[in-house]
Amino acid sequence: MKSKAVFYHAGCPVCTSAEQSILGALDTGRIDVEVVHLGTDKSRLPEAESLGIKSVPALVLDGQVFHVNFGASLSDLK
Repeated sequence: MKSKAVFYHAGCPVCTSAEQSILGALDTGRIDVEVVHLGTDKSRLPEAESLGIKSVPALVLDGQVFHVNFGASLSDLK
């Protein structure tokens, strides 16, 4: 069974760079990846908060949050 990953970002340069680096390194044969742009899809903000995401870019892999770098806090996206 494939693992599930969700990459949350805000579209800023830090997020874009992280997206390219991380998604290029993930084995998509073993991991299903969804990319969520919280800057344009604000309806997903409560979901991100409930997972424990404090800032983006962030990767959630099998329910575990990995804060990649600091591009923007979630409060800045509201």
